[in-house]
Amino acid sequence: MQMSKTVSSSAIAASREPRPLFPAGHLVPFFLVTALFFLWGVPNNLNDVLIRQFMKSFAINRPQAGLVQFSFYMGYFLLAMPAALLMRKLGYKAGFVIGLLLFGLGTFLFWPAAIVGRYGFFLFALFVIASGLSFLETASNPFIAQLGDPESSERRLNFSQAFNPLGSISGVLIGTVFIFSGVELTPQQIGSLRSQHLYDAYLRSETLRVIKPYLVLGVVAVLWAVLIWRTKFPTIRSEHEAGAENHGHFRDLLQYPHFLLAIVAQFMYVGAQVGTWSYFIQYVQDSTHQPEKVAGYFLTGTLAAFGVGRFSSAYLMRFIAPNKLLGIYAVVNIVLVAVGVLLPGWVGLWAMFLTSFFMSLMFPTIFALGLKRLGPNTKIGGSLLVMSIVGGALLTPLMGLIAEAYHSIALAYLVPLAAYVFVAAYAFGGAKAGLPKEAM
Repeated sequence: MQMSKTVSSSAIAASREPRPLFPAGHLVPFFLVTALFFLWGVPNNLNDVLIRQFMKSFAINRPQAGLVQFSFYMGYFLLAMPAALLMRKLGYKAGFVIGLLLFGLGTFLFWPAAIVGRYGFFLFALFVIASGLSFLETASNPFIAQLGDPESSERRLNFSQAFNPLGSISGVLIGTVFIFSGVELTPQQIGSLRSQHLYDAYLRSETLRVIKPYLVLGVVAVLWAVLIWRTKFPTIRSEHEAGAENHGHFRDLLQYPHFLLAIVAQFMYVGAQVGTWSYFIQYVQDSTHQPEKVAGYFLTGTLAAFGVGRFSSAYLMRFIAPNKLLGIYAVVNIVLVAVGVLLPGWVGLWAMFLTSFFMSLMFPTIFALGLKRLGPNTKIGGSLLVMSIVGGALLTPLMGLIAEAYHSIALAYLVPLAAYVFVAAYAFGGAKAGLPKEAM
Protein backbone atom coordinates (compact mmCIF):
# COMPACT_ATOMS: atom_id res chain seq x y z
CA MET A 1 0.00 0.00 0.00
CA GLN A 2 2.81 2.36 0.93
CA MET A 3 4.64 1.51 -2.31
CA SER A 4 1.45 2.20 -4.30
CA LYS A 5 1.15 5.62 -2.69
CA THR A 6 4.79 6.34 -3.45
CA VAL A 7 4.41 5.36 -7.08
CA SER A 8 1.23 7.43 -7.36
CA SER A 9 2.94 10.48 -5.82
CA SER A 10 5.88 10.10 -8.19
CA ALA A 11 3.54 9.90 -11.19
CA ILE A 12 1.71 13.05 -10.10
CA ALA A 13 5.00 14.89 -9.56
CA ALA A 14 6.26 13.77 -12.95
CA SER A 15 3.06 14.95 -14.64
CA ARG A 16 3.59 18.41 -13.13
CA GLU A 17 7.14 18.73 -14.43
CA PRO A 18 7.56 21.05 -17.45
CA ARG A 19 7.39 19.11 -20.69
CA PRO A 20 10.55 19.13 -22.85
CA LEU A 21 10.59 22.00 -25.31
CA PHE A 22 13.00 20.67 -27.92
CA PRO A 23 12.26 17.44 -29.80
CA ALA A 24 14.83 14.77 -28.94
CA GLY A 25 16.66 13.52 -32.03
CA HIS A 26 15.19 16.15 -34.36
CA LEU A 27 17.20 19.26 -33.51
CA VAL A 28 18.50 19.77 -37.08
CA PRO A 29 15.01 19.93 -38.69
CA PHE A 30 13.87 22.05 -35.75
CA PHE A 31 16.74 24.50 -36.35
CA LEU A 32 16.22 24.64 -40.12
CA VAL A 33 12.51 25.39 -39.76
CA THR A 34 12.92 27.81 -36.85
CA ALA A 35 15.34 29.82 -39.02
CA LEU A 36 12.48 30.29 -41.50
CA PHE A 37 10.61 32.39 -38.94
CA PHE A 38 13.52 34.84 -39.03
CA LEU A 39 13.79 34.66 -42.81
CA TRP A 40 10.19 35.60 -43.61
CA GLY A 41 10.28 38.44 -41.07
CA VAL A 42 12.80 40.28 -43.28
CA PRO A 43 10.60 40.84 -46.38
CA ASN A 44 7.53 41.50 -44.24
CA ASN A 45 9.05 44.63 -42.75
CA LEU A 46 11.02 45.56 -45.84
CA ASN A 47 7.57 46.40 -47.24
CA ASP A 48 7.39 49.44 -44.96
CA VAL A 49 10.63 50.67 -46.51
CA LEU A 50 9.44 49.84 -50.03
CA ILE A 51 6.28 51.92 -49.60
CA ARG A 52 8.35 55.01 -48.89
CA GLN A 53 10.94 54.18 -51.56
CA PHE A 54 8.36 53.58 -54.29
CA MET A 55 6.66 56.87 -53.44
CA LYS A 56 9.97 58.51 -54.40
CA SER A 57 11.13 56.32 -57.27
CA PHE A 58 7.76 56.17 -59.04
CA ALA A 59 6.48 59.56 -57.85
CA ILE A 60 3.22 58.00 -56.60
CA ASN A 61 0.88 58.93 -53.74
CA ARG A 62 0.30 57.02 -50.51
CA PRO A 63 -2.83 55.10 -51.64
CA GLN A 64 -0.96 53.90 -54.73
CA ALA A 65 2.03 52.91 -52.61
CA GLY A 66 -0.37 51.04 -50.33
CA LEU A 67 -0.80 48.49 -53.13
CA VAL A 68 2.47 47.02 -51.84
CA GLN A 69 0.69 45.66 -48.76
CA PHE A 70 -2.41 44.71 -50.74
CA SER A 71 -0.37 42.58 -53.18
CA PHE A 72 1.47 41.00 -50.28
CA TYR A 73 -1.67 40.11 -48.34
CA MET A 74 -3.31 38.66 -51.44
CA GLY A 75 -0.35 36.35 -51.96
CA TYR A 76 -0.74 35.06 -48.42
CA PHE A 77 -4.51 34.79 -48.64
CA LEU A 78 -4.80 33.09 -52.02
CA LEU A 79 -1.93 30.59 -51.68
CA ALA A 80 -2.47 29.31 -48.13
CA MET A 81 -5.15 26.83 -49.14
CA PRO A 82 -3.31 25.45 -52.21
CA ALA A 83 -0.28 25.05 -49.95
CA ALA A 84 -2.29 22.98 -47.48
CA LEU A 85 -3.80 20.81 -50.22
CA LEU A 86 -0.36 20.13 -51.68
CA MET A 87 1.13 19.28 -48.29
CA ARG A 88 -1.72 16.87 -47.55
CA LYS A 89 -0.26 14.71 -50.33
CA LEU A 90 3.46 15.50 -50.24
CA GLY A 91 4.10 16.45 -46.61
CA TYR A 92 5.58 19.45 -44.81
CA LYS A 93 9.05 19.12 -46.32
CA ALA A 94 7.68 19.71 -49.83
CA GLY A 95 5.92 22.80 -48.53
CA PHE A 96 9.17 24.20 -47.15
CA VAL A 97 11.11 23.62 -50.38
CA ILE A 98 8.39 24.98 -52.70
CA GLY A 99 7.85 27.99 -50.43
CA LEU A 100 11.53 28.87 -50.40
CA LEU A 101 11.84 28.50 -54.17
CA LEU A 102 8.81 30.78 -54.72
CA PHE A 103 10.27 33.25 -52.23
CA GLY A 104 13.57 33.20 -54.10
CA LEU A 105 11.86 33.57 -57.48
CA GLY A 106 9.96 36.63 -56.29
CA THR A 107 13.11 38.32 -55.02
CA PHE A 108 14.95 37.59 -58.29
CA LEU A 109 12.06 39.22 -60.19
CA PHE A 110 13.04 42.52 -58.55
CA TRP A 111 15.98 42.71 -60.97
CA PRO A 112 13.98 42.75 -64.24
CA ALA A 113 11.29 44.83 -62.55
CA ALA A 114 13.88 47.51 -61.72
CA ILE A 115 15.42 47.33 -65.20
CA VAL A 116 12.02 47.71 -66.86
CA GLY A 117 10.99 50.31 -64.28
CA ARG A 118 7.38 49.18 -63.95
CA TYR A 119 5.57 49.50 -60.64
CA GLY A 120 3.11 46.76 -61.61
CA PHE A 121 6.03 44.38 -62.19
CA PHE A 122 7.22 45.02 -58.62
CA LEU A 123 3.72 44.33 -57.30
CA PHE A 124 3.71 41.00 -59.13
CA ALA A 125 7.13 40.15 -57.66
CA LEU A 126 5.82 40.93 -54.18
CA PHE A 127 2.82 38.69 -54.82
CA VAL A 128 5.18 35.83 -55.75
CA ILE A 129 7.29 36.44 -52.62
CA ALA A 130 4.20 36.39 -50.40
CA SER A 131 2.99 33.23 -52.15
CA GLY A 132 6.19 31.53 -51.08
CA LEU A 133 5.90 32.90 -47.55
CA SER A 134 2.33 31.59 -47.41
CA PHE A 135 3.69 28.08 -48.07
CA LEU A 136 6.34 28.58 -45.38
CA GLU A 137 3.91 29.80 -42.72
CA THR A 138 1.28 27.19 -43.56
CA ALA A 139 3.93 24.50 -43.12
CA SER A 140 6.14 25.90 -40.35
CA ASN A 141 3.60 26.73 -37.66
CA PRO A 142 1.88 23.32 -37.47
CA PHE A 143 5.19 21.50 -38.06
CA ILE A 144 6.85 23.14 -35.06
CA ALA A 145 3.70 22.76 -32.94
CA GLN A 146 3.63 19.00 -33.62
CA LEU A 147 7.39 18.33 -33.54
CA GLY A 148 7.65 17.04 -29.99
CA ASP A 149 5.52 16.69 -26.88
CA PRO A 150 1.95 17.97 -27.53
CA GLU A 151 1.85 19.48 -24.04
CA SER A 152 4.69 21.88 -24.89
CA SER A 153 3.45 22.84 -28.37
CA GLU A 154 2.51 26.41 -27.41
CA ARG A 155 5.90 27.01 -25.75
CA ARG A 156 7.76 25.49 -28.68
CA LEU A 157 5.89 27.59 -31.25
CA ASN A 158 6.40 30.75 -29.19
CA PHE A 159 10.14 30.00 -29.06
CA SER A 160 10.39 29.57 -32.83
CA GLN A 161 8.18 32.58 -33.48
CA ALA A 162 10.49 34.66 -31.25
CA PHE A 163 12.97 34.75 -34.14
CA ASN A 164 10.41 36.42 -36.41
CA PRO A 165 10.69 39.91 -34.85
CA LEU A 166 14.48 39.64 -35.14
CA GLY A 167 13.94 39.23 -38.86
CA SER A 168 11.52 42.17 -38.82
CA ILE A 169 14.10 44.45 -37.19
CA SER A 170 16.73 43.21 -39.66
CA GLY A 171 14.39 44.02 -42.55
CA VAL A 172 13.94 47.62 -41.37
CA LEU A 173 17.69 48.06 -40.91
CA ILE A 174 18.54 46.50 -44.30
CA GLY A 175 16.05 48.76 -46.01
CA THR A 176 17.27 51.85 -44.19
CA VAL A 177 20.95 51.21 -44.93
CA PHE A 178 20.87 49.72 -48.43
CA ILE A 179 17.66 51.02 -50.04
CA PHE A 180 17.16 54.52 -48.67
CA SER A 181 19.59 56.88 -50.39
CA GLY A 182 18.94 59.75 -47.98
CA VAL A 183 18.20 62.01 -50.94
CA GLU A 184 14.80 63.69 -50.56
CA LEU A 185 14.17 66.37 -53.13
CA THR A 186 12.18 69.52 -52.51
CA PRO A 187 9.60 70.62 -55.13
CA GLN A 188 12.09 73.29 -56.25
CA GLN A 189 14.84 70.71 -56.74
CA ILE A 190 12.47 68.46 -58.67
CA GLY A 191 11.55 71.37 -60.91
CA SER A 192 15.22 72.12 -61.51
CA LEU A 193 15.99 68.49 -62.43
CA ARG A 194 13.01 68.41 -64.76
CA SER A 195 14.23 71.51 -66.56
CA GLN A 196 17.62 69.85 -67.01
CA HIS A 197 15.99 66.55 -68.11
CA LEU A 198 17.68 64.76 -65.18
CA TYR A 199 14.62 63.87 -63.10
CA ASP A 200 14.01 60.53 -64.87
CA ALA A 201 17.62 59.54 -64.21
CA TYR A 202 17.13 60.32 -60.51
CA LEU A 203 13.96 58.18 -60.36
CA ARG A 204 15.74 55.32 -62.11
CA SER A 205 18.68 55.43 -59.71
CA GLU A 206 16.27 55.24 -56.76
CA THR A 207 14.47 52.28 -58.33
CA LEU A 208 17.70 50.35 -58.91
CA ARG A 209 18.61 50.57 -55.20
CA VAL A 210 16.16 47.77 -54.34
CA ILE A 211 17.93 45.15 -56.47
CA LYS A 212 20.92 44.09 -54.33
CA PRO A 213 19.13 43.47 -51.00
CA TYR A 214 16.49 41.35 -52.69
CA LEU A 215 19.01 39.37 -54.74
CA VAL A 216 20.88 38.49 -51.53
CA LEU A 217 17.61 37.41 -49.92
CA GLY A 218 16.88 35.22 -52.94
CA VAL A 219 20.25 33.48 -52.76
CA VAL A 220 19.75 32.75 -49.06
CA ALA A 221 16.26 31.35 -49.76
CA VAL A 222 17.50 29.00 -52.48
CA LEU A 223 20.44 27.79 -50.37
CA TRP A 224 18.09 27.10 -47.44
CA ALA A 225 15.78 25.16 -49.76
CA VAL A 226 18.72 22.93 -50.72
CA LEU A 227 19.63 22.36 -47.06
CA ILE A 228 16.07 21.35 -46.18
CA TRP A 229 15.78 19.13 -49.26
CA ARG A 230 18.95 17.24 -48.29
CA THR A 231 17.97 16.86 -44.62
CA LYS A 232 15.97 13.89 -43.37
CA PHE A 233 12.76 15.11 -41.75
CA PRO A 234 10.72 13.14 -39.19
CA THR A 235 7.24 11.86 -39.93
CA ILE A 236 4.66 14.02 -38.21
CA ARG A 237 2.03 11.88 -36.52
CA SER A 238 -1.03 13.78 -37.79
CA GLU A 239 0.03 13.06 -41.38
CA HIS A 240 -0.63 9.33 -41.00
CA GLU A 241 -2.56 8.73 -37.80
CA ALA A 242 -5.88 8.26 -39.59
CA GLY A 243 -4.53 6.21 -42.48
CA ALA A 244 -2.99 7.16 -45.75
CA GLU A 245 -6.36 7.62 -47.41
CA ASN A 246 -7.59 10.19 -44.88
CA HIS A 247 -5.95 13.61 -45.06
CA GLY A 248 -8.83 15.48 -43.45
CA HIS A 249 -11.84 17.33 -44.80
CA PHE A 250 -13.02 20.92 -44.52
CA ARG A 251 -16.43 19.88 -43.21
CA ASP A 252 -14.74 18.06 -40.32
CA LEU A 253 -13.41 21.39 -39.02
CA LEU A 254 -16.96 22.51 -38.27
CA GLN A 255 -16.93 20.01 -35.40
CA TYR A 256 -14.22 21.96 -33.57
CA PRO A 257 -15.62 25.18 -31.99
CA HIS A 258 -12.23 26.03 -30.47
CA PHE A 259 -10.70 26.03 -33.97
CA LEU A 260 -13.44 28.16 -35.56
CA LEU A 261 -13.10 30.72 -32.77
CA ALA A 262 -9.31 30.64 -33.24
CA ILE A 263 -9.77 31.80 -36.85
CA VAL A 264 -11.75 34.83 -35.67
CA ALA A 265 -9.30 35.51 -32.82
CA GLN A 266 -6.35 35.34 -35.24
CA PHE A 267 -8.14 37.66 -37.68
CA MET A 268 -8.71 40.18 -34.88
CA TYR A 269 -5.18 39.87 -33.49
CA VAL A 270 -3.39 40.32 -36.83
CA GLY A 271 -5.59 43.33 -37.55
CA ALA A 272 -4.60 44.80 -34.19
CA GLN A 273 -0.89 44.14 -34.74
CA VAL A 274 -0.68 45.50 -38.28
CA GLY A 275 -2.88 48.49 -37.45
CA THR A 276 -0.88 49.33 -34.33
CA TRP A 277 2.45 49.36 -36.19
CA SER A 278 1.10 50.98 -39.37
CA TYR A 279 -0.06 54.10 -37.53
CA PHE A 280 2.49 54.11 -34.71
CA ILE A 281 4.79 56.71 -36.30
CA GLN A 282 1.83 58.99 -36.93
CA TYR A 283 0.64 58.47 -33.34
CA VAL A 284 4.07 59.46 -32.01
CA GLN A 285 4.21 62.57 -34.19
CA ASP A 286 0.65 63.67 -33.44
CA SER A 287 0.92 63.02 -29.72
CA THR A 288 4.44 64.25 -28.94
CA HIS A 289 5.33 66.35 -32.03
CA GLN A 290 8.58 64.47 -32.54
CA PRO A 291 10.25 64.39 -35.98
CA GLU A 292 9.73 61.40 -38.26
CA LYS A 293 13.19 59.98 -37.58
CA VAL A 294 12.65 59.93 -33.81
CA ALA A 295 9.26 58.32 -34.35
CA GLY A 296 10.99 55.70 -36.48
CA TYR A 297 13.37 54.90 -33.62
CA PHE A 298 10.38 54.39 -31.35
CA LEU A 299 8.93 51.96 -33.91
CA THR A 300 12.21 50.03 -33.96
CA GLY A 301 12.14 49.93 -30.17
CA THR A 302 8.63 48.57 -30.00
CA LEU A 303 9.61 45.83 -32.47
CA ALA A 304 12.48 44.93 -30.12
CA ALA A 305 10.00 44.77 -27.22
CA PHE A 306 7.94 42.40 -29.36
CA GLY A 307 10.95 40.09 -29.73
CA VAL A 308 11.70 40.13 -25.99
CA GLY A 309 8.07 39.29 -25.32
CA ARG A 310 8.25 36.22 -27.57
CA PHE A 311 11.24 34.74 -25.76
CA SER A 312 9.96 35.55 -22.27
CA SER A 313 6.50 34.12 -22.95
CA ALA A 314 8.03 30.83 -24.11
CA TYR A 315 9.69 30.65 -20.67
CA LEU A 316 6.62 31.72 -18.67
CA MET A 317 4.54 28.98 -20.28
CA ARG A 318 6.52 26.48 -18.25
CA PHE A 319 4.58 27.72 -15.24
CA ILE A 320 1.40 29.32 -16.61
CA ALA A 321 -1.10 27.62 -18.91
CA PRO A 322 -0.79 29.10 -22.43
CA ASN A 323 -4.45 30.10 -22.71
CA LYS A 324 -4.31 31.85 -19.31
CA LEU A 325 -1.13 33.73 -20.18
CA LEU A 326 -2.72 34.74 -23.49
CA GLY A 327 -5.77 36.04 -21.63
CA ILE A 328 -3.71 37.98 -19.08
CA TYR A 329 -1.65 39.63 -21.81
CA ALA A 330 -4.80 40.52 -23.77
CA VAL A 331 -6.33 42.18 -20.71
CA VAL A 332 -3.12 44.14 -20.10
CA ASN A 333 -3.23 45.36 -23.71
CA ILE A 334 -6.86 46.41 -23.33
CA VAL A 335 -5.77 48.66 -20.47
CA LEU A 336 -2.69 49.97 -22.30
CA VAL A 337 -4.58 50.80 -25.49
CA ALA A 338 -7.31 52.50 -23.45
CA VAL A 339 -4.62 54.71 -21.90
CA GLY A 340 -3.26 55.44 -25.38
CA VAL A 341 -6.71 56.47 -26.60
CA LEU A 342 -7.67 58.58 -23.58
CA LEU A 343 -4.28 60.13 -22.82
CA PRO A 344 -2.47 60.86 -26.11
CA GLY A 345 0.93 62.31 -25.28
CA TRP A 346 4.01 60.85 -23.64
CA VAL A 347 1.95 58.70 -21.27
CA GLY A 348 -0.11 57.36 -24.15
CA LEU A 349 3.00 56.85 -26.27
CA TRP A 350 4.69 54.63 -23.71
CA ALA A 351 1.46 52.73 -23.17
CA MET A 352 1.21 52.04 -26.91
CA PHE A 353 4.92 51.21 -26.99
CA LEU A 354 4.42 48.46 -24.40
CA THR A 355 1.54 46.82 -26.25
CA SER A 356 4.04 45.16 -28.60
CA PHE A 357 5.55 43.23 -25.68
CA PHE A 358 2.16 41.87 -24.63
CA MET A 359 0.89 41.15 -28.15
CA SER A 360 4.00 39.10 -28.90
CA LEU A 361 2.69 35.71 -27.78
CA MET A 362 -0.72 36.03 -29.43
CA PHE A 363 -0.19 34.75 -32.97
CA PRO A 364 1.72 31.53 -32.11
CA THR A 365 -0.40 30.80 -29.04
CA ILE A 366 -3.72 31.23 -30.86
CA PHE A 367 -2.30 29.13 -33.70
CA ALA A 368 -1.22 26.27 -31.41
CA LEU A 369 -4.44 26.35 -29.37
CA GLY A 370 -6.51 26.28 -32.54
CA LEU A 371 -4.71 23.19 -33.89
CA LYS A 372 -5.34 21.12 -30.76
CA ARG A 373 -6.98 17.75 -31.49
CA LEU A 374 -7.43 18.41 -35.23
CA GLY A 375 -5.57 15.20 -36.17
CA PRO A 376 -5.57 14.66 -39.97
CA ASN A 377 -7.24 18.07 -40.39
CA THR A 378 -4.16 19.88 -39.05
CA LYS A 379 -2.78 20.99 -42.43
CA ILE A 380 -6.00 22.46 -43.78
CA GLY A 381 -6.71 23.93 -40.35
CA GLY A 382 -3.30 25.57 -40.35
CA SER A 383 -3.92 27.03 -43.80
CA LEU A 384 -7.17 28.65 -42.64
CA LEU A 385 -5.35 30.17 -39.67
CA VAL A 386 -2.73 31.57 -42.05
CA MET A 387 -5.49 32.97 -44.28
CA SER A 388 -6.93 34.81 -41.28
CA ILE A 389 -4.04 37.29 -41.46
CA VAL A 390 -6.21 39.10 -43.98
CA GLY A 391 -7.46 40.87 -40.85
CA GLY A 392 -4.43 43.11 -41.24
CA ALA A 393 -5.65 44.20 -44.66
CA LEU A 394 -9.20 44.94 -43.46
CA LEU A 395 -8.90 46.38 -39.94
CA THR A 396 -6.00 48.70 -40.80
CA PRO A 397 -8.01 50.71 -43.38
CA LEU A 398 -10.85 50.88 -40.84
CA MET A 399 -8.46 52.61 -38.45
CA GLY A 400 -7.56 55.04 -41.23
CA LEU A 401 -11.23 55.86 -41.85
CA ILE A 402 -11.80 56.56 -38.15
CA ALA A 403 -8.70 58.76 -37.96
CA GLU A 404 -9.83 60.74 -41.00
CA ALA A 405 -13.44 61.07 -39.87
CA TYR A 406 -12.62 62.26 -36.33
CA HIS A 407 -9.24 63.88 -37.07
CA SER A 408 -7.64 61.78 -34.32
CA ILE A 409 -5.24 58.89 -34.75
CA ALA A 410 -5.69 58.12 -31.04
CA LEU A 411 -9.38 57.30 -31.54
CA ALA A 412 -8.46 54.93 -34.37
CA TYR A 413 -6.83 52.69 -31.77
CA LEU A 414 -10.30 51.74 -30.55
CA VAL A 415 -10.12 49.09 -33.28
CA PRO A 416 -7.14 47.23 -31.71
CA LEU A 417 -8.79 47.67 -28.30
CA ALA A 418 -11.92 45.85 -29.53
CA ALA A 419 -9.71 43.16 -31.09
CA TYR A 420 -7.97 42.50 -27.77
CA VAL A 421 -11.34 42.16 -26.05
CA PHE A 422 -12.17 39.29 -28.40
CA VAL A 423 -8.72 37.71 -27.93
CA ALA A 424 -9.21 37.80 -24.14
CA ALA A 425 -12.62 36.16 -24.47
CA TYR A 426 -11.14 33.47 -26.68
CA ALA A 427 -8.28 32.81 -24.26
CA PHE A 428 -10.47 32.40 -21.18
CA GLY A 429 -13.31 30.51 -22.85
CA GLY A 430 -13.23 29.88 -26.58
CA ALA A 431 -9.85 28.12 -26.62
CA LYS A 432 -11.35 25.19 -24.70
CA ALA A 433 -14.77 25.13 -26.37
CA GLY A 434 -15.69 21.62 -27.45
CA LEU A 435 -12.45 20.02 -26.24
CA PRO A 436 -12.54 17.01 -23.89
CA LYS A 437 -11.78 17.70 -20.24
CA GLU A 438 -8.36 16.09 -20.43
CA ALA A 439 -7.33 18.71 -22.98
CA MET A 440 -8.17 21.56 -20.61
